[in-house]
Amino acid sequence: MAKVSIVMGSDSDMPVMAQAAEVLEELGVEFEMRIISAHRDPEKFFEYAKSAEAAGVKVIIAGAGKAAHLPGMCAAIFPMPVIGIPMKTSDLGGVDSLYSIVQMPSGIPVATVAINGGKNAGILAAKMLATSDPGLLSKLREFSKKMAGEVASKDEKLSEAGYREFLK
Repeated sequence: MAKVSIVMGSDSDMPVMAQAAEVLEELGVEFEMRIISAHRDPEKFFEYAKSAEAAGVKVIIAGAGKAAHLPGMCAAIFPMPVIGIPMKTSDLGGVDSLYSIVQMPSGIPVATVAINGGKNAGILAAKMLATSDPGLLSKLREFSKKMAGEVASKDEKLSEAGYREFLK
């Protein structure tokens, strides 16, 4: 049973959405990935959004570009958290997507990460689930320690090599 559902309106969003999947996979969180368009196949979308809770989904991560209605429409129907990922677009660089997702009307919140912020969406979904899962909370603490270790390692390399060697 997937606890997180990662949805996107187009397969062109896959590289960003895969970042969320990779984090969830690393943390051992069950997830599913779907391509569902609120615009191109609204009947399938409504069926998905109405049935997600009964299917055991606890958080939806929805990526969208341009008009970016997928996250907001999920939030309008799905009663639990929705995280929106605005996609970088060729026309307006993703600012259009960001505004569309973050400017939801009162009562229909969508937690929104940065443009192309797939990794942060995965981490945020895991943190939401960790509020009632001590094992996952422990994994998140280890994940944070790992990131801190990576920064320390890079700092050490920079200190030893100097910036010119570091850039190579």
